[in-house]
Amino acid sequence: MSRTLRPQPLTAEAFKPFGDVIEARGQPASINYGNTQKFADLATIVAQGGRVATHLYRSTPPDYPFAIRVMENHPLGSQMFVPLSGRPYLVVVAPRGRFDPNTIRAFVAGPQQGVNLAPGTWHHFNLALGGVSEFLVVDREGPGDNLEEVTLDGSLLLEAP
Repeated sequence: MSRTLRPQPLTAEAFKPFGDVIEARGQPASINYGNTQKFADLATIVAQGGRVATHLYRSTPPDYPFAIRVMENHPLGSQMFVPLSGRPYLVVVAPRGRFDPNTIRAFVAGPQQGVNLAPGTWHHFNLALGGVSEFLVVDREGPGDNLEEVTLDGSLLLEAP
């Protein structure tokens, strides 16, 4: 029997168990002789036993409803996604620890919201909406096994927002 997952709006409070929401919030500092507003310390980057690496991902949106068939986590480092294409996207996550498919949540991230997944947070690969989208991705590179995956039976269907 299938189950439907409906994405909720992404907020820092709702996403807190999974990591950080990267967006302009709080009181910015004025820098560069008043020409720049700096919103500081928005995420914690973790690269245990490795180094921080920067990548560009180009993602094609799937057809919706979309069957969730795999979830992954990175136990040794955080993983940050920052959208570059001006489109919203979906973030599918579950709490760290032993994977439980009943705890999967989905969020709609706005085009100016990034996410930083805490180490060990279960997540689906990034899911574009509205067209091919590019993301700046910051994560850990280095020795050690930093990828765990679980497969699902495909009965969990993710709706488009």
